[in-house]
Amino acid sequence: MELFLHQANSLEFIRNNPRVFDTSDPGTGKSRVVVESFNARRMRGGKCALIVAPKSSLRPTWQTEFRKFASHLVTSVATADVREDAFRVKADAYIINHDAVKWLAKQPASFFDRFDTLVVDESGAFKHHTSQRSKALNKIKKYFQYRVALNGTPSPNSVTELWNQINLLDDGSRLGPSFYGFRQTTCVPKQVGPASTMVKWNDRIGAAEAVAKRIEDITIRHIFEDCIDIPENHAYSVPYYLTPTQLQAYEEMRVAQVALLKGELITAVNAAVVATKLLQIASGAVYDDQGKWHLVDRERYELVMDLAQKRSHCVVFFLWTHQKECLIEEAQKRGITFGVIDGSVSERKAAETVDYFQKGLYKVIFAHPQSAAHSLTLTRGVATIWSSPTYNLEHYLQGLRRIYRAGQTQKTETITVVAQGTIEEKVQAALDAKAINMMELLGLMKAA
Repeated sequence: MELFLHQANSLEFIRNNPRVFDTSDPGTGKSRVVVESFNARRMRGGKCALIVAPKSSLRPTWQTEFRKFASHLVTSVATADVREDAFRVKADAYIINHDAVKWLAKQPASFFDRFDTLVVDESGAFKHHTSQRSKALNKIKKYFQYRVALNGTPSPNSVTELWNQINLLDDGSRLGPSFYGFRQTTCVPKQVGPASTMVKWNDRIGAAEAVAKRIEDITIRHIFEDCIDIPENHAYSVPYYLTPTQLQAYEEMRVAQVALLKGELITAVNAAVVATKLLQIASGAVYDDQGKWHLVDRERYELVMDLAQKRSHCVVFFLWTHQKECLIEEAQKRGITFGVIDGSVSERKAAETVDYFQKGLYKVIFAHPQSAAHSLTLTRGVATIWSSPTYNLEHYLQGLRRIYRAGQTQKTETITVVAQGTIEEKVQAALDAKAINMMELLGLMKAA
């Protein structure tokens, strides 16, 4: 299987640059380029590779890509249950999940003698320099001569989210060695609360252009639609109207910050909690202080499954446990075959679910975006359905690319169910605004 032209260009770029930030759109085949470039270096006598990736993509994406495009190389997947044994295996590439870097950081320097290549897939997981996983990866990055970071949605909210992703590659030479110094030059503080520490940092005018210019020599970006000949994707929302029971509970919560559901009093102590409760009620249930959910109405799930039933195969994203359970119940009633991918599902089971879906054995995959919005190829699907709108732009954009990617031969849809006259409309509007901001930054990277 020959490389696409844009992949060949990326391969040449990586061969000529020991540090690379690939911000190409999801679905453009970034992982294959990494496999091909590492294979060429390994065949010339290079050392091993360490691939750090989302848990959901260790085998379905990375091990599969090696088997397809460099089958002579040995891979070892170091999941938590077999981590030490996996690193005792003599392999060419070792594949671990993001949080496993905390274990790696405890290993002696000699442990890394076998490596010269570091690949960080979905590097946005390391955008916060103070997180434990970021501190761990920054501690061990010095052992790797060649470093590649992959992220099709690198900066959903602010240019500050780029600082540590670039620091992992160049040790601070382009955006500076200090996050706080970088933030001071690229952002303006705005006090958003009574305390002096309640500050929000907003990007300065021109900050995106300046950052794009500083990192252009290590950045490569390909826009999906420019690279792949694929039927179009149509994104739109479907309105949902609260039932009388939902509307009553919603208004009681909104006005009085208290909703009485089935005899149990559920309180909201501040605006943030109230907003969450309103979103929950609009979604069909609400949670009490013990984390137990109480069903308000299930009509929303009937609508979601009506949409799914009309399409050959689709991916349905849920945000809460009650959504998953109500969707499963509705699918079972209708005799719809389905699989589930979320934090409760093992990595092997998730890989099996993807395989069954791609073979047409499942009509629907119910998925939580944190577990299934990255890396998976689900091109059997013709629709992505969001049971509720999400604030998380990265999850939304990545979720779209599970079905809308290379190998897709049919027109596809991205459908978001939005409760009318509720806070969900504001969530969707905020998501759209974030998308505009991020696309502007990515456009500058492309221009650079």
